[in-house]
Amino acid sequence: MLEPLVRAALLEDLGRAGDLTTDAIVPKDLPATTVLSARQPGTVAGLDLAMLAFRLIDPEVEIAVERADGSSVAQGEIIATVSGPARAILTAERTALNFLCHLSGIATATASVVAAVRAHGAKIVCTRKTTPGLRAVEKYAVRAGGGANHRFGLDDAILIKDNHIAIAGGIRPAIERARMSVGHLVKIEVEVDTLTQLEEALALAPDAVLLDNMSVDELRQAVAMVAGRVITEASGRITAATAPAIAATGVDLISIGWLTHSAPILDIGLDYREL
Repeated sequence: MLEPLVRAALLEDLGRAGDLTTDAIVPKDLPATTVLSARQPGTVAGLDLAMLAFRLIDPEVEIAVERADGSSVAQGEIIATVSGPARAILTAERTALNFLCHLSGIATATASVVAAVRAHGAKIVCTRKTTPGLRAVEKYAVRAGGGANHRFGLDDAILIKDNHIAIAGGIRPAIERARMSVGHLVKIEVEVDTLTQLEEALALAPDAVLLDNMSVDELRQAVAMVAGRVITEASGRITAATAPAIAATGVDLISIGWLTHSAPILDIGLDYREL
């Protein structure tokens, strides 16, 4: 799965004529040693994609990993040493860093929220709000940051959202039709916005309820109403600052879309080291 993704990214960069700058300036057989280093503290993710970018340009490139995916790094810390043909390293540099910085940014953001709720039992999970074509690796980065994954796609489970309920004519017909349509191993989750909707949903025994945009007080009441009968998931513009209070209500899961669609990159650079 990784190779087609990285190969497509390299081809996008190389275009029709390849790396004009490097090919013009750098002798063909010149060796080089470089380091991938963190320019700010964070959590590493995406090294496999970065390494693949270098090796697809030239298999002779060697990478020695110092800080594996999932590792915390301090500012200035070396993540990996990349050595081999200088042309290959320079040509693959931007593609490798694009993957590594983006995925490390997701891992870093996830780790910050995971740390914020550590005193409670809630898991931090991502959503389907991902970059088209990058969902699998972005969800991997969430795991590298200590989070967990929600659905990978529409075929994982049934998640009945507000528009499904509106078009179906209510929570009851939506859940009943869903249960009639799938096998016994497929989980059913329903989104509710109010405690009244939650009461209606609980009477139909779904596997999970998505408590969307509820206040902390409403979440606390919702958890009491559920009383452990189904999985509870809180969602709706949750940040590292607001997550602790939400986790303290007793919800099982906290889902956060911005982890994959808006997390800032982790600034990582490739620096030349003279031999």
